[in-house]
Amino acid sequence: MSGQPIFILREGNQRTRGRDAQSNNIMAAKAVAEAVRTTLGPKGMDKMLVDSLGDVVITNDGATILKEMDIEHPAAKMIVEVAKTQDDEVGDGTTTAAVITGELLKKAEEMIEQDVHPTIIAAGYRMASVKAGEILKGLAKKVTIDNKEILTSISDTAMTGKGAEATKDVLSKIAVDAIVSIVDRDNGNTVEIENVKVEKKVGGRIDDSELIEGMILDKERVHANMPKKVEGAKIALLNSAIELKETEVDAEISITSPDQLQSFLDQEESMLRNLVTSITKSGANVVFCQKGIDDMAQHYLAKAGIFAVRRVKKSDMEKLV
Repeated sequence: MSGQPIFILREGNQRTRGRDAQSNNIMAAKAVAEAVRTTLGPKGMDKMLVDSLGDVVITNDGATILKEMDIEHPAAKMIVEVAKTQDDEVGDGTTTAAVITGELLKKAEEMIEQDVHPTIIAAGYRMASVKAGEILKGLAKKVTIDNKEILTSISDTAMTGKGAEATKDVLSKIAVDAIVSIVDRDNGNTVEIENVKVEKKVGGRIDDSELIEGMILDKERVHANMPKKVEGAKIALLNSAIELKETEVDAEISITSPDQLQSFLDQEESMLRNLVTSITKSGANVVFCQKGIDDMAQHYLAKAGIFAVRRVKKSDMEKLV
């Protein structure tokens, strides 16, 4: 058995170790950082990205560029994760995060060449991170939700360099007003970003954007004779259809005369009228139905002056509760 080679990796795989592996990983990560470096700052340039299908994306947003790049190297992918985490946590500064990471790796490579052990470098960077945090806290200014001027300036900075920069004055104000309006003051000024919904409509300009303090449901009334506007609305939320239920088993109705057919239709109409009557008696003048509304029921709802929409999303229904 002595002298026989032992393989611990699948045939065709390559193993790199020591200084070569370190240099290879650092080089790949620096290459990714260099790709987004030129997009940083007021003189930053846009990048044109073309994917395998020929689709073109033009942007200078670091997170978007790194997401669109087809990166395979594992160390380079970590730079992408840095930018992604920055985007998820803060929403801005993705390019800066990638560039700083590249610079830290560049300095680490210089120290490695001076025979400084990687674990010592990592420990030093962790100590520097703590110190940097302390310095930043000393430089930071306290901002309250009532100081809209500073909040708007922060929003302006986040939009600078993005496609919306030309209209940042309008959009910054809308963004700040939207966030301030949903702040939970009783729970430590927390914000549930899901409570802000962006509804996009074709046509118009960015300047036409506006903030609606309420909810928007991209739905039309189910009947043309229903009111277009309702003030003092009393809303009924229904998670079941305003329709006749089908039988759970296959059934066949045998009709042998016109009178029987008319009687059957009258019974269906009566059942639908009773459903609408129960809604009317509740005092509701607006109905949001998660499922369908029968044509006959639509007629009776319109006759009663009730505004109704159907197929409302469950998530929208929950927000209305």
